[in-house]
Parts: sequence; C-alpha cells; structure tokens
Amino acid sequence: MAPNYPMLEEALRLHRGGDHARAAELYKSVLCADPQNYDALYFLGFLCGQNRRFDEAQHFVGQAIKLNPTADAFLMRGFALQQLDRHEEAVACFNQALALNPLFKEALLDRASSLFRLRRYEDAAADYECLLALDPDFPFARGNLLFSRLHCCDWRSFDEERGAIAAGLAAGKRVIAPFDAKVLALSLEEELRCARIWVADQCPQTAPLWQGELHAHERIRLAYISGDFHAHAAATLTAGLFERHDRRRFETIAISFGPDDGSAMRATLMRGFDRFFDVRAKSDAEIAALMREMEVDIAVDMMGFTEGCRPGILAARAAPLQVSHLGFPGTMGADTIDYVIADRTVIPEEQQASYAEKVIYLPDSFMPADCARAIATRAFTRAELGLPEKGFVFCCFNASYKIAPTMFDIWMRLLLNTGGSVLWLADTNETAKRNLKREAEARGVAGKRLVFAPRLDSAADHLARLKAADLFLDTLPYNAHATANDALWAGLPLLTCMGEGFAGRVAASLLHAIGVPESIAESPEAYERAALELARDAGALSALRAKLERNRKTHPLFDTALYTRHLEAAYVALWERHRRGLLPDGITVDRAASGLPR
Repeated sequence: MAPNYPMLEEALRLHRGGDHARAAELYKSVLCADPQNYDALYFLGFLCGQNRRFDEAQHFVGQAIKLNPTADAFLMRGFALQQLDRHEEAVACFNQALALNPLFKEALLDRASSLFRLRRYEDAAADYECLLALDPDFPFARGNLLFSRLHCCDWRSFDEERGAIAAGLAAGKRVIAPFDAKVLALSLEEELRCARIWVADQCPQTAPLWQGELHAHERIRLAYISGDFHAHAAATLTAGLFERHDRRRFETIAISFGPDDGSAMRATLMRGFDRFFDVRAKSDAEIAALMREMEVDIAVDMMGFTEGCRPGILAARAAPLQVSHLGFPGTMGADTIDYVIADRTVIPEEQQASYAEKVIYLPDSFMPADCARAIATRAFTRAELGLPEKGFVFCCFNASYKIAPTMFDIWMRLLLNTGGSVLWLADTNETAKRNLKREAEARGVAGKRLVFAPRLDSAADHLARLKAADLFLDTLPYNAHATANDALWAGLPLLTCMGEGFAGRVAASLLHAIGVPESIAESPEAYERAALELARDAGALSALRAKLERNRKTHPLFDTALYTRHLEAAYVALWERHRRGLLPDGITVDRAASGLPR
C-alpha cells in the first residue's frame, strides 16, 4: 500500500482541483496495484456520483463498504441508488447508515425521499417528523412533512402547519418547495417569495454561457427541456404539438433527462422532434454547454419545479431566450426565465406583478391537447367498475394530495343530499384510502360510498371508463390539470371552482376554451349548489354533456393545429423582439388562427 500513497494523494489533489478525468485514472491505477484500497474505492465512487455515473458510483462505494461499512459510505451508495430509481435498495442503505448513526440527518432526509418515491407516504412523514425533532429548521423538511401527509390524506394539524409555513416564508426561511406550496392556498406574493427562496438555495446562477451573441439561423432553434418524455401525462398533452411544429420555421430539439421506458409514447416523441438528445448521464452544466454549442435560440422548460426537474440547466443561461411552459403552474422566481406561457384566465393582467417572468398570453388556453388521443371503444359497465348501476356517480381522479379537507366537506354533503350516490376516486395509495374512508364516516357518510379506481395501464381504457361517471368534481386550491383535460376529452362534464393562483384556475381555462363557462363556480358555495342541482336534474346534466360533446369538435381546446400556430406566433414575436435588441416584455397572441402577436 505504501508505494501507492503518493499516487493516491495526487488523485485527491486533482479531484479537489476539478480535474476529474485525470483523478479517476489515478484512482483506478491505485486499485490495479491494490484492489482493497478503501480510500481509492470510496473517492472514485464519490467522483463518479459527482459526474452522474451513478451505477459506477454505487458499485465502487459498495466495494468500499465491504472493507469498512461506515455511515457515510452507506449514505453515498444509497444516494447513487436513489438516482437510479432503485429505491428499495436505497432505503436498505439508508437503514444501515441510521443503524450506525441514529442522528444522521442526511440519511433521514434521503430515506424519506426514497420512501416518498415508493409511495410509502406515511413512512416518509415519520422520517420527516424525526428530522424536524432533530432540527426544527432543517431546510424544507416542514413542507416535505406536510406534503407527505397530504398524499395520504392525513389532515392532522393542517391549519397549524400551514400557518407555520406562511410564517417561515415571511421570515425568508427555507420551509417548503414551490410545487408543494401549491396545495396551501398561499397568496401570489407568498408563492413568488417561496420560488425565489428555493431558486437561491437550489440552483444559484453561474456565469452565463450566452454572452449576447446574435444567432443567424435559417430556422429558429427551439429546445424543449423535460424529464417527462415518456409515458407521462405531460407527454400525452404535448405529443401532438411537437409533431405539428412548422419545420420550415422551427428546428425542434428535445433535451430529455428522464427515463427511456421503451413505451409507444417514447417512440412517438422521438419521431416528433428534429433532434432528440438523451442527456440523463450529463450534469446540468454539461447539458447547458451542449445547448450553447447547438446555439439554441429559445429554450423551453417544460417542468418548472415538478418531480424530477432540473432547473439548474437554465440557471446557466444557455440560450438568449428562456421560457417556462406547462409543467409548473406559477412563477419560477428566477431571473434566468424570461417568459411564462399563460392565458388571461390563469394569469389575469392584474396579477402580472406577482410573476418574475413576462407573460405570454395565448388566446384560448395555455394548455396544449392532442386531438389524436385514442379512447377505447370498449364500453365499461358500472358493475365491473364497482359503481352502482342507478346511483349518481360523482368522480375526481386528481392526486390525493389535492384533496383539501374543505372540499371534502362539500363532497360529503353532496353524498348526504343525493340518495344512492357515490364518490369515485383514484386509488393512489392504501393509507389515503383508509384515511378518506375514516374522514367520510366522521362526516356521517358510509365509507363504502367511496369507490377507488385502480390505475389502468392503457390510457385509452382509462378515458373510456370515465364515461361511466356523471360529474367530475374539481379540487381547490389545486385544480385538475391533465385529469381535467382527460375528463373533457372523454366527454365527462366537469365542475370547477375558481381559485386565486395559477394552480387553482387551470380547469377554468380549459372550460373557457371548450365553451362551457357555466361549469365554473366563483365560490365554494356556488360550486356546491351547482353540483347538487346537476345531480338532481337529469335533463340539465344531459344537456351539459351534449353541449360538451358538440364543443369538443368545434372549440379550440382540442384543436392541436390551431394551438400550435398560436404558440409559434408567440415564439416568433419574442424572437423578433430579441433580434431588435428589445428586452423581454409581455406578448399577446391574437385569436385569429394565422394571426401574429400585436
């Protein structure tokens, strides 16, 4: 071992200095001479993790653990496994780390994260509780705890926790992630503050890669950045858009850092772009450098702060124009995001000051939809779905964390006032089912009147089964988004209640675009009255369903080609402003199908 000591010291020096390629060579040289060298294995694994080579990282650290099973080594291997979506194995590593050091806060944090990804929300919440007991101000742990509880519809201390989070944001503390905050009905000013705190902590700006150069391309180079280019709700909404881009005016590029699931959707998306880059193995800096090398003109972040996002890519300012679209319902609070794509329902003009971005107003809905989506021809019977043949079926297929106790109160009163009715919900996790049944019974409703629908592998079958419901009841403060699009495409009437922020106004945007504004309630009381009236008036419900079916074919919500032209008009307008040397400013796209922004 002694002869390798200078080589190891040199490898560590190069590693600390950022010369990772040469450091890796020296670590491997040490291991060729001394395969049992713990330090070389450990630090080579660490280096691989730094460079997103997570499979190598977990292997080398795993070998180091065999020589010296330390808590730090188990944490490092667990993190690498976590990044590979091998969460069961990651949890086992974090368990080992905590067995060696029960007060290891980072291991608690990472175990909670993997448990959350495994949908073991109750166990994740327990870890966050332990973490807060060790450190009441641990960054973002309070928000993580509340969000985990909401996934399993555990509403204990909801108001108290919301108040504590609001107080923390007012004090500038790192208490909750921006996406998690959408369920709390925060003010727009609080949402902006939350986003800015997160950005400053998680993706500080680096020296901009784009230094003001003017590109002179025949076509505008348009890069869409996402980890959801696979069988995912966001991909379902956007596949038709990508396919319909005008290739004479735009060169479309996919920057994909999510999994390749081998699905038909993945194949469709890969065909839909001029160029498709799988960059999972690259760091944020490497991806930004790739985009700069390609001279991307407009970079479009499709995820914002949703699960699996990588906002650090655009923090490097790889493109002259950077846009937030679809994935995140609100402001990203980042100086490097120039525009957000919206409509006048989700961002009324008077709310623009609460957004760090300039607003691009599309004339109908900000949300794309694919008019080619298949709906299975199979006719599901209510009996096979566990629904009553004759009773009224209220339904909501939103994620469980969107179900607020105040809206659940309304739903239970509707069941009590509508004999033989049921509430049909998505089967998200066993704890949520148990808690929702208990909450129903506490409100005088038998738990069996809540029916839970399992996930179907076929999206076409899911759309077909929605026809078995009578009325989709939306949630507030976080509306149905892709699930609202599903319901309307399937011809299922949807009733929403308008909220204050973007997340609570999306369903209203869709209903305006399909010409059914009467399904938008201005208050919870009006929402409850409208739902009860529709449940009691079969003629009114039938007329609403018929109108929705007609409008699906005539109104803009599901006109994918029209949406694409409007979005392209926005891109052309912001690019022309840029070419004239003008700073980003608000853009409005005219309603006319071929209209240009004014």
